[in-house]
Amino acid sequence: MDEPVVPPPWLGERELFENLGWAGAVQAVGEALAAGLDPAQVPARQAVPVAAGELLLMPAEWGGSAGVKVAGVAPGNPERGLPRIQGTYLLLDAATLTLRALVDGTALTTLRTPAVSAWAAAVLARPDAARLVVFGSGPQAWGHVHALRAVRPLTDVGVCGRDPGRRDALVARLREEGVAARPVGAEAVGEADVVACCTSSRTPVLDGALVRDGSCVVAVGSHHPAARELDGALLARSTVVVEDRDTALREAGDVVLAVQEGLLDPAALVGVAELARDRAQLQPWGAGPRVFKGSGMAWEDLVVATAAHHAAAGADGGGSADPPGAGRAKVGP
Repeated sequence: MDEPVVPPPWLGERELFENLGWAGAVQAVGEALAAGLDPAQVPARQAVPVAAGELLLMPAEWGGSAGVKVAGVAPGNPERGLPRIQGTYLLLDAATLTLRALVDGTALTTLRTPAVSAWAAAVLARPDAARLVVFGSGPQAWGHVHALRAVRPLTDVGVCGRDPGRRDALVARLREEGVAARPVGAEAVGEADVVACCTSSRTPVLDGALVRDGSCVVAVGSHHPAARELDGALLARSTVVVEDRDTALREAGDVVLAVQEGLLDPAALVGVAELARDRAQLQPWGAGPRVFKGSGMAWEDLVVATAAHHAAAGADGGGSADPPGAGRAKVGP
């Protein structure tokens, strides 16, 4: 008799957020970079326009695992009460390409994008950073609050959003989760230690002149070369860190447009792999802001999905069952 076919495990929101958690995801990103993962070697994202938005195909291989995320980006979804980004992740064994697990790609994106930002902020933000301003009111804004709280002692969180109802709903949710959150205007960046831009805006959401020297800004809202959340003047006076130079110069509008305006030298961009090896290239505290621009890359899904799979199986290196925001990631100064 043939052996029964055992379906691969499903890793959903609970397995990702409870078994691994924010600190575990940040740590997985840092460990991969420290072990030599080079984002420049990861295949470029494939994007196909469709009526509702675009379909994305994101494959990667690293450390004994391979995988691919199939995702859809539908800009009109938030008005329907649906996530803007949805998808499914296939986690494979690299040696045999046998399916190890199916992963909720929507939850994975909500976890891994803030985790990468938080890893960068653990290097770029002051160790005592306490005040955060987040732009946006969707899953990425929520996720960035909790991921950044995993690496910095944030005690004051301001939420700035175009839709007052959605902004206030996020504030209420964060308060229920134990976060000291409040609605703020865009001018609040002038007092922030950390700023997180998590919007779908195609034009700058803040006045870069208001951002203080010594503060840290992360922007993750777009992977299109004509869309930006940050103005060129801010990047001109900042240390600018990206996942990978070529990817940023191809996809990150914040970077692409600043270069086109003559305000940013492409050679000055710092990749996360370089940052993981050597932090001496960072300008001194207070010499200017420090910016991380993320576009989202396939290696990020792979390392977080692999860590979640290990955590779900009870293997070494898994996270904890802490509630959102609990714990501090062991990365950065």
